[in-house]
Amino acid sequence: MIAIIDYGAGNLRSITNACKFIGYDVNLIPDPGNLDDAEKIILPGVGNFGDAMEKLIPFKKILLEKVRDNVPFLGICLGIQVIMEKSEESPGVKGLGIFKGGCKKFQGVKVPHMGWNNIKIKNKNTAILKNIKEDYFYFVHSYYPEPVDGSIIAAATDYGLKFPSVIAEDNVFACQFHPEKSGNTGLKLLKNFLEY
Repeated sequence: MIAIIDYGAGNLRSITNACKFIGYDVNLIPDPGNLDDAEKIILPGVGNFGDAMEKLIPFKKILLEKVRDNVPFLGICLGIQVIMEKSEESPGVKGLGIFKGGCKKFQGVKVPHMGWNNIKIKNKNTAILKNIKEDYFYFVHSYYPEPVDGSIIAAATDYGLKFPSVIAEDNVFACQFHPEKSGNTGLKLLKNFLEY
């Protein structure tokens, strides 16, 4: 089963439609008890870090168990931020903590960072970036992840500074952009994940 976490903070229709368009059935999961059979997990997200984490509290234990059990996981947009330990957006709120580090707000540039921007691939062996060039993807965000371990940064993007736009380690993948809104290249990235 391919599970999309429905925790009230995701752009669920577009990610569901994108997966179906490339030939995969997905299940929206509003209850953490229904994640037991998940063979792949997608965590989309739009909005505020603190609000999202409040809604994710019921899912936290099983999500971390699934990640430890090597179930492939993909975080999208806010989904890349909540897998960090914290964010400047919501001081004192703990993230999922899959990766050490936090999220920072862009300074000196217009926020949100909205529209098309390209990625610079740093790790060509990253599974979700297979056959993807340094192409353009669609972004909408005011904060960006800053992992402690720079080796998990698979791709970066320039917007006032170079920020991580794809992070990956083992079975965990996350992107700051919206692959489901990024045309054929975004669909290719989604397919790479679903075939992983």
